[in-house]
Amino acid sequence: MLRTLDQGVEVCLTVTLLDGLVLARSAFHHSMNYRSVVLFGTATRVDDPTEKLAALKAFTDHVVPGRWAEVRPPNPQELTGTLVLALPIAEASAKVRTGPPIDAPEDYALPVWAGEIPLRLTAAAPVADDRCMTHLEVPRYAVVYHR
Repeated sequence: MLRTLDQGVEVCLTVTLLDGLVLARSAFHHSMNYRSVVLFGTATRVDDPTEKLAALKAFTDHVVPGRWAEVRPPNPQELTGTLVLALPIAEASAKVRTGPPIDAPEDYALPVWAGEIPLRLTAAAPVADDRCMTHLEVPRYAVVYHR
């Protein structure tokens, strides 16, 4: 996929986070609470080693803040073997749905439970690699990790 994107094709990137199931009094009005974004653009290869390394550092520290400072950075062979693409955004749209169910007026009198089942993605307790040195403590960023 990345090799295809590297050929200058137009890209549509969509990300949706599901925040809750919205249960109405009628099946027709069931919904979901969510946050969604759609981005359009044309990907370009990042060849400059300094820019490439900066992008990998930014990505790593975005996922786990502070991690880059502790790990071995990519060696020249790893950096050469890693394709990094930039996606200048030509067009974007975002959509959000929040709140309770919206039923037909006559359905509010039905004896049916309605509401939201909130959903969330949470981190569990860190689990050390079996080959991790036994004297190493779990880093604070791993213990308190959340998004």
